[in-house]
Amino acid sequence: MIATSPFQSLPNRFRQAVRNREKLVGCWSSLASPIVTEMLGVIGFDWLLLDAEHAPNDVLTLIPQLMSLKDSRSAPVVRPPANESVVIKRLLDSGFCNFLIPFVDSAADAARAVAATRYPPHGIRGVSVGHRANRFGTVANYLEVANDNICVIVQIESRAAVEAIDEIVAVDGIDAVFVGPSDLAAGYGHLGDANHPEVQQAIERIFAAANAGGKASGILAPVQADAERYIAMGCQVVAVCADLGLLRNAAQAVHKHFIAA
Repeated sequence: MIATSPFQSLPNRFRQAVRNREKLVGCWSSLASPIVTEMLGVIGFDWLLLDAEHAPNDVLTLIPQLMSLKDSRSAPVVRPPANESVVIKRLLDSGFCNFLIPFVDSAADAARAVAATRYPPHGIRGVSVGHRANRFGTVANYLEVANDNICVIVQIESRAAVEAIDEIVAVDGIDAVFVGPSDLAAGYGHLGDANHPEVQQAIERIFAAANAGGKASGILAPVQADAERYIAMGCQVVAVCADLGLLRNAAQAVHKHFIAA
């Protein structure tokens, strides 16, 4: 069980669990609604991904969702729209401790993601003395402890990233690598077919490299059989559902029963 809150208590227990390569079952949240996020938090997933890459989220929609998870055991993880230091800085100051950085294609990309989350001299994060993450300036030692309590997971979504996976895993400060199966399939010329043998071989290679490097691996797998297969392959940080898909599937089932039958 991962106890957490928007103002994550220190040390960051989610990061510890990732680094220990514990099995962590999560849910993707794209509906940009604090009520939906609150409901998912009540369910009790180990983590929730709040998406700002492929969902209509920004800092002002994400903060209410963090607030809605105040009493939840689900660790909030944010995916920024890009591996961009200013965007990451704003999310850090808003209270996020756990990041899934999209489209990391090289060790240099991975190092840049880590640097964006660390204060100097270990990174380039800009310094504000009064923001939401340090309880508006009331956490006296925040600057001393922040660097060691930010979880950085990088997303592997291209052929180039797979070719560089050993170097990416080796980057200091990377806590896990996470497969983006849809973009990975597209990168291998199999758009819409993440189960193509070539894509599955690439996914196995990513998991194996992470394991060999002592790092956790993760994946988005909203189809139950896929999720179970990836867990059996040694993947630890697995998103097994998504709020959008859950709502769509339930609505379609009701529609089919009452209208389309």
